[in-house]
Amino acid sequence: MKTELNRLNDVSRREFMLRTAKTALGVSLLPVSSSLLRAAGTTGPGTPGFGKAKHVIFLWMNGGMTHIDTWDPKDGATKGPTDPIKAESGSGNLDRLGGTMTKMAKVANKFSIIRSMSSKTGVHDQGTYVMKTGYEPRGTIVHPGMGAWGSHFLGRIKGVTLPDSVVVNSGNAYPGAGFFPTTTSPIPISNPETGLQNIRPSAGVSDGQFQKRISLMDEFDTSFRKKFQSDEVKSYSEFYDETMKLMKSEDLKAFDLSQEPAAVRDKFGRNNFGQGALLARRLVQAGVRFVEVQFGGWDMHNTIDTALGNTGATMDNVFATLIEDLQSNGLLESTMIVMGSEFGRTPDINENDGRDHYPLAYSTVFAGGGVKGGFVYGSTDKEGRRVADKQVTPQDFCATIGHGMGLPVDEVVMSPSNRPFTVGDKGVPVVDIFA
Repeated sequence: MKTELNRLNDVSRREFMLRTAKTALGVSLLPVSSSLLRAAGTTGPGTPGFGKAKHVIFLWMNGGMTHIDTWDPKDGATKGPTDPIKAESGSGNLDRLGGTMTKMAKVANKFSIIRSMSSKTGVHDQGTYVMKTGYEPRGTIVHPGMGAWGSHFLGRIKGVTLPDSVVVNSGNAYPGAGFFPTTTSPIPISNPETGLQNIRPSAGVSDGQFQKRISLMDEFDTSFRKKFQSDEVKSYSEFYDETMKLMKSEDLKAFDLSQEPAAVRDKFGRNNFGQGALLARRLVQAGVRFVEVQFGGWDMHNTIDTALGNTGATMDNVFATLIEDLQSNGLLESTMIVMGSEFGRTPDINENDGRDHYPLAYSTVFAGGGVKGGFVYGSTDKEGRRVADKQVTPQDFCATIGHGMGLPVDEVVMSPSNRPFTVGDKGVPVVDIFA
């Protein structure tokens, strides 16, 4: 056994341990092990960033959100189907929003907009990848998402048995753990109504059988664990304890939306995005660090007026409700909400009354977690075609999230293939959006 184990490289050893434990225990959810993170080369936090955001809710607008009709409204030839509306931002410089953003306009003193985003790609998959990792797709290397970076630098939140990272309404699963251990991958929740699946023992495995398996595995492995005390083998022992804590944890109730009052669920909206955002609040309330909630319908090549009346109005309600809900629960200052998309949409309306892909100019939004309220960073020209001031790249966007989380965004991390990486590929955080 020793000979076979020693033939494996570091990544293969970790995979071996995880697969063996998964098969033996009959469960499909694996907790993040601090020993596994140590085995992957984590040396602890470096110089932290801003760090007020103990939790992040990342609202992902899948399809390419139109900036001109939401966060960066224009007059004249490129104006959308509705007139811009005044934003109630108090003393900030956020003056107005797109016509469908009626509820967000009322809480404009709670968020900041970056109106000067610009990317090199107008393709969905590549645009998604670079916005979530800060890296352009490169050959066989897979880069980590922000949740995995948080797990790497900060480790598990003390006393929390739930997963460190969750993605809700998962369809496009970019980017996951990347070159970090697979245990830092976000746990996918395909439907917020059904919550976490397969957390209990596999079908046909009774509690008695499950306990018997654990006892047999423990008895079988005792001598091996005493003889080979490497980080990988130690993490295998730790896996038992963490898995059992998770499966018995009362914190799993956080995934059960039926625990929420009907009035609260109605306010968020009885749709996947609304219920997903509510689930995200419940998860950060229970200690989960990073939750992504996906919402599609933004690929508006046709009849943008109708599309905005549905998709835009839903986003407006859910985002505003989430801000108010986090504030009422005392979570807004410690939870940063981030909204992003692959790219923007063309300033010109096409022949099908829609807008096409447009990476040259678009917007992202930040709220909570120490972010300024009623603030706009950067600008585009009068038609929304080009960045006019303070250009921000996807790399800067990821670095800004990391800075808000308190990650050392400049610290170099070596991948298993011995290549250097940083949070956001050397992007520069937009520190001006933080109070």
